[in-house]
Amino acid sequence: MQKVPFQEAVRAIRKNDPRFDSDAYAFLRDSLDFTVKKLRGEESEEHRHVCGPELLNGLREFALQEFGPLAATVLENWGITRCEDLGDMVFQLIEVGAFGRSDEDDPADFAGVFDFDEAFREPFRPRQRNLNPLGRDSDEADGPRPRGLTPKPSSSADEAPNQTLN
Repeated sequence: MQKVPFQEAVRAIRKNDPRFDSDAYAFLRDSLDFTVKKLRGEESEEHRHVCGPELLNGLREFALQEFGPLAATVLENWGITRCEDLGDMVFQLIEVGAFGRSDEDDPADFAGVFDFDEAFREPFRPRQRNLNPLGRDSDEADGPRPRGLTPKPSSSADEAPNQTLN
């Protein structure tokens, strides 16, 4: 099958199935490039094929690198909420001739590789500190760290504070 220009392929797909934003397809292509370079290095031009889980894990890493804590929000705004959505996009691009395919490729390769909430939100959730019974961090063996203002030690124990009571 002859390779179709990418933007033309995306327009053809979206005409029949508008579920995913055109930016989502561009990001998928960029994620493929990122993943291939990471896995294959400079030989990437000759051998660009990656399996579904490799692409998904590369896309996850690339999305976190590009969008940080907003990765899940960006993907959701593009219509992507689960791994299977990315598999649908890949096979749409294969069907119109923008991506190639090996005999082993199967849409089921994209099923449930990871949970989107865990993959894209968990890295940015606050971590619960481990506190001992005194409310100190476990790593505070030498006592609590000073917090706030601490009174200066007085020069004489008999010296009364300079206060008047009315």
